[in-house]
Amino acid sequence: MARIEGVDLPKHKRIEISLTYIYGIGVSRSKEILSKANIELDTKVKDLDDEQIIKIRTILNNQYELEGDLKRSQIMNIKRLMEIGCYKGRRHRLSLPLRGQRTRTNARTGKGTKKTIAGKKKAPRK
Repeated sequence: MARIEGVDLPKHKRIEISLTYIYGIGVSRSKEILSKANIELDTKVKDLDDEQIIKIRTILNNQYELEGDLKRSQIMNIKRLMEIGCYKGRRHRLSLPLRGQRTRTNARTGKGTKKTIAGKKKAPRK
Protein backbone atom coordinates (compact mmCIF):
# COMPACT_ATOMS: atom_id res chain seq x y z
CA MET A 1 0.00 0.00 0.00
CA ALA A 2 1.40 3.39 -1.01
CA ARG A 3 1.33 6.18 1.54
CA ILE A 4 1.74 9.66 0.06
CA GLU A 5 1.25 12.95 1.96
CA GLY A 6 -0.09 11.03 4.95
CA VAL A 7 -2.87 9.39 2.92
CA ASP A 8 -3.09 5.64 2.26
CA LEU A 9 -3.92 5.15 -1.40
CA PRO A 10 -6.32 2.28 -2.21
CA LYS A 11 -4.19 -0.42 -3.81
CA HIS A 12 -6.76 -1.99 -6.12
CA LYS A 13 -7.63 1.24 -7.95
CA ARG A 14 -5.85 2.94 -10.82
CA ILE A 15 -3.19 5.44 -9.75
CA GLU A 16 -5.01 8.21 -11.64
CA ILE A 17 -8.04 7.82 -9.36
CA SER A 18 -6.09 6.94 -6.21
CA LEU A 19 -4.20 10.24 -6.24
CA THR A 20 -7.52 12.10 -5.96
CA TYR A 21 -7.84 10.77 -2.39
CA ILE A 22 -5.24 13.39 -1.45
CA TYR A 23 -6.82 16.74 -0.53
CA GLY A 24 -5.96 19.26 -3.24
CA ILE A 25 -5.65 16.81 -6.14
CA GLY A 26 -8.39 16.26 -8.68
CA VAL A 27 -8.46 14.15 -11.81
CA SER A 28 -6.83 16.76 -14.06
CA ARG A 29 -4.02 17.47 -11.60
CA SER A 30 -3.55 13.73 -11.10
CA LYS A 31 -3.06 13.24 -14.86
CA GLU A 32 -0.61 16.14 -14.91
CA ILE A 33 1.45 14.64 -12.06
CA LEU A 34 1.56 11.20 -13.68
CA SER A 35 2.67 12.62 -17.02
CA LYS A 36 5.53 14.45 -15.27
CA ALA A 37 6.52 11.20 -13.52
CA ASN A 38 6.21 9.16 -16.77
CA ILE A 39 3.71 6.70 -15.28
CA GLU A 40 0.83 5.12 -17.21
CA LEU A 41 -2.64 6.22 -16.11
CA ASP A 42 -3.96 2.63 -16.07
CA THR A 43 -1.34 1.36 -13.61
CA LYS A 44 -2.77 0.00 -10.37
CA VAL A 45 -1.29 1.25 -7.11
CA LYS A 46 -0.22 -2.25 -6.09
CA ASP A 47 1.84 -2.52 -9.30
CA LEU A 48 3.91 0.61 -8.62
CA ASP A 49 7.51 0.09 -7.64
CA ASP A 50 9.37 2.17 -5.06
CA GLU A 51 11.09 4.40 -7.62
CA GLN A 52 7.76 5.48 -9.11
CA ILE A 53 6.30 6.24 -5.68
CA ILE A 54 9.37 8.32 -4.83
CA LYS A 55 9.00 10.23 -8.13
CA ILE A 56 5.38 11.05 -7.31
CA ARG A 57 6.32 12.14 -3.77
CA THR A 58 9.08 14.47 -4.96
CA ILE A 59 6.81 16.06 -7.58
CA LEU A 60 4.09 16.62 -4.98
CA ASN A 61 6.47 18.03 -2.36
CA ASN A 62 8.24 20.41 -4.73
CA GLN A 63 5.42 21.76 -6.87
CA TYR A 64 2.09 21.55 -5.02
CA GLU A 65 0.54 22.69 -1.77
CA LEU A 66 -1.58 19.83 -0.42
CA GLU A 67 -3.41 18.42 2.61
CA GLY A 68 -2.71 20.34 5.85
CA ASP A 69 -0.78 23.22 4.27
CA LEU A 70 -3.55 23.85 1.76
CA LYS A 71 -6.29 23.75 4.42
CA ARG A 72 -4.26 26.08 6.64
CA SER A 73 -3.74 28.62 3.85
CA GLN A 74 -7.47 28.56 2.99
CA ILE A 75 -8.40 29.20 6.61
CA MET A 76 -5.88 32.05 6.81
CA ASN A 77 -7.34 33.62 3.65
CA ILE A 78 -10.85 33.49 5.13
CA LYS A 79 -9.62 34.98 8.44
CA ARG A 80 -7.91 37.79 6.52
CA LEU A 81 -11.16 38.60 4.70
CA MET A 82 -13.03 38.64 8.01
CA GLU A 83 -10.45 40.90 9.68
CA ILE A 84 -10.41 43.55 6.95
CA GLY A 85 -14.21 43.60 7.01
CA CYS A 86 -14.82 43.22 3.29
CA TYR A 87 -18.16 41.97 1.95
CA LYS A 88 -17.05 38.35 1.65
CA GLY A 89 -15.58 38.49 5.16
CA ARG A 90 -18.82 39.79 6.64
CA ARG A 91 -20.82 37.08 4.87
CA HIS A 92 -18.40 34.45 6.23
CA ARG A 93 -18.83 35.83 9.74
CA LEU A 94 -22.63 35.59 9.47
CA SER A 95 -22.36 32.18 7.77
CA LEU A 96 -24.44 33.35 4.82
CA PRO A 97 -23.83 32.67 1.11
CA LEU A 98 -21.13 34.95 -0.27
CA ARG A 99 -21.30 34.49 -4.01
CA GLY A 100 -24.52 36.32 -4.77
CA GLN A 101 -27.04 33.56 -4.06
CA ARG A 102 -30.49 34.54 -2.87
CA THR A 103 -31.31 34.24 0.81
CA ARG A 104 -35.01 35.05 0.83
CA THR A 105 -36.12 31.48 0.21
CA ASN A 106 -32.95 29.37 0.23
CA ALA A 107 -29.73 29.33 2.31
CA ARG A 108 -31.33 27.38 5.17
CA THR A 109 -28.01 25.85 6.18
CA GLY A 110 -26.50 29.21 6.97
CA LYS A 111 -29.59 30.95 8.33
CA GLY A 112 -30.85 28.05 10.40
CA THR A 113 -34.24 26.42 10.49
CA LYS A 114 -37.31 28.58 10.04
CA LYS A 115 -39.17 29.52 13.20
CA THR A 116 -42.82 30.14 12.38
CA ILE A 117 -45.12 31.84 14.86
CA ALA A 118 -48.38 31.06 13.05
CA GLY A 119 -49.32 28.10 15.28
CA LYS A 120 -48.63 29.89 18.56
CA LYS A 121 -51.48 29.85 21.09
CA LYS A 122 -52.65 33.18 22.46
CA ALA A 123 -52.86 33.86 26.14
CA PRO A 124 -56.43 33.62 27.51
CA ARG A 125 -58.34 36.89 27.99
CA LYS A 126 -59.16 38.07 31.48
